[in-house]
Amino acid sequence: MAVTRTSPTVGRTPLKPAGTAVRGLGRTSRIDSWAIAPSAIGIGLAAFVVYALFSAFLWGPVFGAPYEVDGYLSPFFSPLLGVGILPAWLSPAILILWIPLGFRTTCYAFRRAYYRSFFTDPPACAVGEPRVHRRYAMEARFPFILQNSHRIFLYLQFIPLFFLWLDAFIALHPGDTWRFGLGNAILFADLLLLTGYSLSCHSLRHFVGGRLDCFSCTARTRTRHSFWQRVTNLNAIHIPLAAWSLLGVAMADLYIRLLALGVIVDPSIRL
Repeated sequence: MAVTRTSPTVGRTPLKPAGTAVRGLGRTSRIDSWAIAPSAIGIGLAAFVVYALFSAFLWGPVFGAPYEVDGYLSPFFSPLLGVGILPAWLSPAILILWIPLGFRTTCYAFRRAYYRSFFTDPPACAVGEPRVHRRYAMEARFPFILQNSHRIFLYLQFIPLFFLWLDAFIALHPGDTWRFGLGNAILFADLLLLTGYSLSCHSLRHFVGGRLDCFSCTARTRTRHSFWQRVTNLNAIHIPLAAWSLLGVAMADLYIRLLALGVIVDPSIRL
C-alpha cells in the first residue's frame, strides 16, 4: 500500500503560534503587578526618543544651544559630518544617528522591550495579547523582516563608537593645556557603557563563537572559544547595559548643552 506523505505548504508565511496564554488583551491568571514593568519601560523609552529628537533637531534652532563647547562634542553628533554643506535647518545628526538608531531598534533587548510596552506582544509573560496579533507573521514580513539586519548594524555601530572614543580623548586636550573635568568623566563613563553594550551583543557572541562543531580541536577554535566565553559573560548583563547606555548618552548630551548655554560650569583641573 502506498503511503501518502503530506508536506508543508511552500511559500506560505507562518503565522504566530497561539501560545498558552488566555486570548484577549491583559487577560491573565497572574495576581502580581505585572503591568508596572512594561509601563515603566515604555515611558522610559518614549522619554528618551522625545529627548533625542528634540536635542538632535530642535534644541539648537529653538534655544540656540550648540552641540559643541570647549572641546566637548555631544555624542548625538559624533562623527561631525556635513557642517557647512547641509542647509542650516537640517541637523548634521541626521547623517550619523541612523546607525545607532538601527542598531538599537533591531537589538534583541530593545525588541523585547518595545514589543511588550508598545505592541503588547505580549505585555508580559502569561498575559493575553490583542486577538489581532494572531495575524502577526513574526519577522517574515515587512517591516519586521528588517529586524534581520541587526548584524549589519552591529558592524556599522563600531564606526561611530570609534569616533566617540577619539572625541573623548581629544576633549582631554582642547587647547594648549590638558583638561580633566567633570565633562571628561561623563563622556568616558558614557563610552564604557556604550562599548559594553556593543560588545555584549548577541550577534557578536555568535560571530566570535558560532558555527563551530568543536571548541577544542585546534588552536584557532580554542582562541575563538576564549573570546566566546568573554562575550558570553558580558552578554549576561546586556539588558542593563542597553538601558544604562541610553541614560549615559542623554546625560552626556544634556551636560554639554547646559554647559554651552552657561547654565552650569565644568569643574576641571588644567595642567
